[in-house]
Amino acid sequence: MMMKLSRRSLSLVIVACALAAPLIAPGAAHAIDRQITVTGDATISVAPDTAMIRLGVTSQSKTAREASDANAKQMTTVLAAIKDAGIAGRDVQTSRLSLQPQYDQSKPGAARLLGFQVTNQVTVRIREIDKLPSILDHAIAAGANEMSGIEFIVSEQSKLLDQARDDAVADARRKAELYAKAAGVKLGNVVSIIEEGSAPPPRPVMQAMRAGAVPVAPGEQMLRAGVTVSFELTP
Repeated sequence: MMMKLSRRSLSLVIVACALAAPLIAPGAAHAIDRQITVTGDATISVAPDTAMIRLGVTSQSKTAREASDANAKQMTTVLAAIKDAGIAGRDVQTSRLSLQPQYDQSKPGAARLLGFQVTNQVTVRIREIDKLPSILDHAIAAGANEMSGIEFIVSEQSKLLDQARDDAVADARRKAELYAKAAGVKLGNVVSIIEEGSAPPPRPVMQAMRAGAVPVAPGEQMLRAGVTVSFELTP
């Protein structure tokens, strides 16, 4: 069955459709077309000024008590050496403490208990990076026989990244102005700015530091800022 609409009903349908349609400001589509989007990048190379080291003592003995006592005695000496080297108590934190049985796995059958191993490791923050080799020497001489890593840090990284962000926006504007000039138009206001994720830093430039038996190379860190910026274009 076909439905017939009267002229009045048809007019009401047309009006309703017109009201439901989205309103587009005159020239809006044209304004969207007259934009340019570019990326800007900036990098800053900076030498780290702080170091984090993880070191400690591993001891072995036939009983858990003997291993623990030996480890505690040796670790106390190591901590005293670190303190004497100028490290404040707030910059030393226990990061690992473990007691594990040691078994003989070389023969078939039930494993034979050989003894116990105790590991006590601390994380040390060194705020004067030039003292790092000397501190390592003191800790090793005092009996430290465990070191799981060294991490170099830029303490003022946020401020340096702010500078890189400013430079990245300036780089984006420079590129946009070149394109606008080549196209015979002028650059208008900024429409949007989107910050990109930082890329992994490249391999650092190593600069060896030596003090006693411990060579240390803090190198440099590359801080990067990237942005995507959209500008209006005007005649």
